[in-house]
Amino acid sequence: MRMKALAALLFGGWLTSAAAALPEYAGPQPASPSKQAVAVLAGGCFWGVDAVFKHVKGVTDVVSGYAGGTAETAQYMVVSTGRTGHAESVRVTYDPTQVSYAELLRIFFQVAHDPTQLNRQGPDRGPQYRSAIFYTDDQQRQVAKAYIEQLDQAKVFPKPIVTQVAALEKFYPAEAYHQNYLALHPHEPYIVFNDLPKLEALKKEFPARYR
Repeated sequence: MRMKALAALLFGGWLTSAAAALPEYAGPQPASPSKQAVAVLAGGCFWGVDAVFKHVKGVTDVVSGYAGGTAETAQYMVVSTGRTGHAESVRVTYDPTQVSYAELLRIFFQVAHDPTQLNRQGPDRGPQYRSAIFYTDDQQRQVAKAYIEQLDQAKVFPKPIVTQVAALEKFYPAEAYHQNYLALHPHEPYIVFNDLPKLEALKKEFPARYR
């Protein structure tokens, strides 16, 4: 319990910087696809973002990986130089009849990361840890931009959102040892300090979505 409290104090304090719950997306609602859909999101180290979305009802698969760069540089040690254009990302496959793209973005902004931190996230520094939404079609682009504008205008965060909105060129799965990292290493200090508070926040702020 003390470790969790310390984690929230050191790295999870941003979780309380927004309102208790972010407002729902109020923009035009795009037509929902009838089959599974994909969202690609980046918000710092992919371990924690991966863990958050694995606990969201309606999500059927989550893969940690890289987006924003080329196949030749989609390797952890190379991406870690911060010179590849890649961001540590997660590919979220979901059932749009159970959870919408806009609701995934709401969770992304509320508990998965701090969208006001530029080229960093918590203790991690560099453009590979940037906040980004890689859209797969024009509908996703419109929803992402409209929701960011809505949240900025409502001033739900003390600083402007700096999340990049960019077209997804290609997603490259990360090495096997990065997959499902939190579940396999729940007691690792980095996980305890940085990522377990995100799961606690998901359970608290989105109880109907948590599984």
